[in-house]
Amino acid sequence: MFMGDIMVSFIFMILLIICVLVGVA
Repeated sequence: MFMGDIMVSFIFMILLIICVLVGVA
């Protein structure tokens, strides 16, 4: 369960970074 939470947080962080890069680009 703990590992799952880490994966969800990691995926959410990646999506946030992608949105920022797209916004800048």
